[in-house]
Amino acid sequence: MHLSHALTHRGTVREINEDAYLELPHLGVWVVADGMGGHAAGDVASQLVIDGIQQAVEHLQPDTITLDVLKQSLQNSNRFLQRMSEQEFDGKVAGSTVVVLWLYQDNYHLLWVGDSRIYLLRDQQMKQVTKDHSQVNDMVDEGLLLPEEAESHPLANVITRAVGVDSKLDIDYRTGKVRDGDVFLLCSDGLNKELNDVEIERTIKSGNIIDSGLALLHASLVRNARDNVTCILVKNAHAKISIIDDSDKTIPVFG
Repeated sequence: MHLSHALTHRGTVREINEDAYLELPHLGVWVVADGMGGHAAGDVASQLVIDGIQQAVEHLQPDTITLDVLKQSLQNSNRFLQRMSEQEFDGKVAGSTVVVLWLYQDNYHLLWVGDSRIYLLRDQQMKQVTKDHSQVNDMVDEGLLLPEEAESHPLANVITRAVGVDSKLDIDYRTGKVRDGDVFLLCSDGLNKELNDVEIERTIKSGNIIDSGLALLHASLVRNARDNVTCILVKNAHAKISIIDDSDKTIPVFG
């Protein structure tokens, strides 16, 4: 049984919301896409990526969804966005990051391009299970930058991959066994720009997925949410577990 809760907000600075999401718990598919800010039609790009995946899977049964179906959808969106950039935006890039979570039977599957993230909370410990495609992350890998310096670095917003940018789309993929009680968080970088991993973990651990999602969004807005903020919380739960479990726990709010 998969329980999920999705939220999005344009933040306090941006005029429009260039984030988009897809929530299909009956198919075990969730997606967050973040249109590239400062470029042409970021909101169009993110929604196109979302629509592409929805159209690819909505007519399928859970047992007929495959990794190839999801990848092909992203490749199609990449080609479409490139044509759109050339024909409608005078060559200006219309691109989007994307993270996809697909749960089927006892496995989780992650696909991603860009710096939107997926976290996994397991046994009360959270870790980031995607790896940012970003300039600062490459610098961390090369030993040129400490991880704790990455978020505040001047190049923190520079991503190295996005749907719609290059003719060849390089999609990262990861799979693993899912356990009862696992909680996945999919989010655009507007969330982790405002809250660090310790704060995100503390919030997710504090209550049910609805309250935790609301608290994450509220906390980012309290800190003025300079970017659009989108998050989806997905819990892999035994059928007898209620979506309102742990509702008496206190949710932290950060100033």
